[in-house]
Amino acid sequence: MLSAVMAACSVVAWWLPTAWIDWQPALSSGEPWRAFSAAFVHWSALHLGANLLGVAMVAALGFVGRLPWPAAAAWALAWPLTQQALAIQPALAHYGGLSGVLHAGVAVAALWLLVQARGRTRWLAAAVLAGLLVKLWTEDPFGPALRTGGGWDIATAPLAHATGAAAGLITAALALLVLRKWHQPQR
Repeated sequence: MLSAVMAACSVVAWWLPTAWIDWQPALSSGEPWRAFSAAFVHWSALHLGANLLGVAMVAALGFVGRLPWPAAAAWALAWPLTQQALAIQPALAHYGGLSGVLHAGVAVAALWLLVQARGRTRWLAAAVLAGLLVKLWTEDPFGPALRTGGGWDIATAPLAHATGAAAGLITAALALLVLRKWHQPQR
């Protein structure tokens, strides 16, 4: 359901002025909705299409992995944290797109399945998590704020991928710890 909301809002936001909803650190304290709405901003049709495909892939991962509602809650909590963490890069004055939040969703799903699943699913989750970490490493997220090229018709912000993955790992770990605490037998 969370994936469907992200996709629908991204399509609606395509028709809105980006200045109303993109991430702007200078406006974040007075306009806190931008920590959510920035994910719906897309700078080109290719950007929107790629992120809609990404939403479908994360939704499929959650469906096939039979992730429970606490995993979706962890992903939802990672969403604003992904954008807020972009403040560590002062050169990034504007940001828009779902890619950071999608990286959070992959991180949540991979960690959840690594901890909760068994057998082949656990190995696949470990491979996804390892692939995610390698991808982040090769993107040099703490280098220049914006990158051009790589087949994109827009500048990309690799830091968003790293902040999303970190937020997803943190919120998933917290959710798993809370669930473990709730399910411990009382003594």
